[in-house]
Amino acid sequence: MDQVKNARRKVVGTKQTLKALEKGEALIVLVASDADEKISRPVIALAEAKGVELRFVDTMIELGKLCGIKVKAAAAAVLEI
Repeated sequence: MDQVKNARRKVVGTKQTLKALEKGEALIVLVASDADEKISRPVIALAEAKGVELRFVDTMIELGKLCGIKVKAAAAAVLEI
């Protein structure tokens, strides 16, 4: 998970993660296990379809902290390590 903390470029949030996946910019996608399935399912499906590494984090709070924000996050993507 240090790759996420130390990433040069990353996006946080479902919409931004989906955009990065669609553009082919995402290297690693992180999804919170406790996120609502309606929100996380499209991100997981697109990451798998694009062959992008997918990692799961236990909680949305934990993912937010990993990304350096003070709010919850359902998904995030590392764009540049």
